[in-house]
Amino acid sequence: MVAATVRSMDQLARREQDILALERRGFSGPGAKERTIREELGLAPVRYYQLLNALLDDPRALAHDPVTVNRLRRIRERRRAER
Repeated sequence: MVAATVRSMDQLARREQDILALERRGFSGPGAKERTIREELGLAPVRYYQLLNALLDDPRALAHDPVTVNRLRRIRERRRAER
């Protein structure tokens, strides 16, 4: 029982997995991503991006989807450097 509890703590919650899955998708036009965030996740886009930003610093997210997390980290760092 303890091993199962430890294992589940190392895994991302369903919502966190859904956020990363949404980031892997492509969107056709302006507003499409924000509409999908509202409809599929039931989140305001501002809250979504807050959760996403926190996920990028979470080692569990990196273990779950290293390609997506590393791509988004590079984008975030590039944007920070432009300021």
